[in-house]
Amino acid sequence: MNQNGSFGSKDIVKAAVRMALTSGREEEKELKKEFADRDIKTSAVDYGGEFINSVTRIIERAVVSAKREGVIEESHAEEGAVAGAAREALIQVMQKAMGLNVGGKIAVARSGEHVGVAVFFGIGLLHLNDVAIGIGHRVV
Repeated sequence: MNQNGSFGSKDIVKAAVRMALTSGREEEKELKKEFADRDIKTSAVDYGGEFINSVTRIIERAVVSAKREGVIEESHAEEGAVAGAAREALIQVMQKAMGLNVGGKIAVARSGEHVGVAVFFGIGLLHLNDVAIGIGHRVV
């Protein structure tokens, strides 16, 4: 929290990372409530599939979940902010994920003008997984 009592980009991205790291729906719901009590809106959605063919779907899921959970409104600027931050997060994991399957969670957090997106993925084949996390931030 900033000196003036509002949340900054670091706080919002940290909230998105914490949401992306939840291990189940129950933990996700508890954390979502905890953040809501602090005026931080959050959403999260699981994802799995081949990375390259799925980039567009991953970004769409981030936008749809953020709208569904009331994190953003249905406006070009807010949808674009989530899509841009999600794309930035995916670029950060792209080198590890290229040509492989990913599975994990995409999370969005927002307070005021700050929107953060985090992706947490297991990456690999069969049981030979690596892990990666990517983050993105935009201001609306």
